[in-house]
Amino acid sequence: MKKILSLILIGLMTVGGGDAMAQNKKKKSSKKQTSMYVEGRQKIRESDYATFDKYTNFSTKDNNVYFCSFNYTDLPGLTVDPNPNWPEEIRPIMNYLEKVSRATMTFCPIYAINPEITDHAQREQLHKQAREEAKASIDAFNDWKAKKKMRNKTQYKVAEVDYRYFKGANFYNEQRGDDIIHVGVLIYLGSKKNNIFSTDTTAHTFPDIKFFPNDATIVESWAPVLDDLADYLKNNDRKGVLLSGYTDNQGTEAYITGLARQRAMEVKKALLMRGIDASRIEIIAKGDADPIGDNSTYEGRIANNRVNIKIQ
Repeated sequence: MKKILSLILIGLMTVGGGDAMAQNKKKKSSKKQTSMYVEGRQKIRESDYATFDKYTNFSTKDNNVYFCSFNYTDLPGLTVDPNPNWPEEIRPIMNYLEKVSRATMTFCPIYAINPEITDHAQREQLHKQAREEAKASIDAFNDWKAKKKMRNKTQYKVAEVDYRYFKGANFYNEQRGDDIIHVGVLIYLGSKKNNIFSTDTTAHTFPDIKFFPNDATIVESWAPVLDDLADYLKNNDRKGVLLSGYTDNQGTEAYITGLARQRAMEVKKALLMRGIDASRIEIIAKGDADPIGDNSTYEGRIANNRVNIKIQ
């Protein structure tokens, strides 16, 4: 009898254990995967980060994030050789990693889109291309690490930066012509959690500027909102603004798009008159997309005829 009871207990434990294992497996498989791509255009400056030269001794206790001006798109070509002749800009880090094979780090290629490209669709395509280039570089770097049998844990990120803030408003004039600017790499050595983008992420909202149907005139009553927006931008020089022009659905597609752009331009002109630099203002013509009111009523059309203000 005791033997039978023991067998029953073992069977129950096996079933229970199997269930527990299945649940644990399910928990592990359902673990949320974090994307390496950092959303939004980061308002950071080169001066926010530590720099290094070939004599630097790195410390994981300093909590430093290093900026390296190395063009990361060279990685696929360089890492074909197991012992590449690293460019001077990144040689100190690579030498350190080979000596300290268990060093933990975050490796983040950063890029920018030519600030003179204002077409939204073109910018989105370049943004996608830049991410693909960065991912190819990261894959090449990972392959090289595997060949070298390096055991260090590396977290990867890819981020877009605003070049006007990173190098200064006038720096781009020296490199006019590149659609995608491969700014460099941010490198953080250490295992402690650290936000490598030292920026103020506090959101600030402003109401939409409303317009009468078929009109792009800014009514005087919106002046206080524009004054507040201009003051905010003056006090937060790392911030920019995206102005999205909208209309109701009355008219041809060409008319709707033109009116939406004209409205965004009128708001931009109002900010320029208040002393905001044009490089900090981006406009998009959204037309009759994303309606917030019913276009079959006058009140609904008034709601849809607007310029949305987004701090970025």
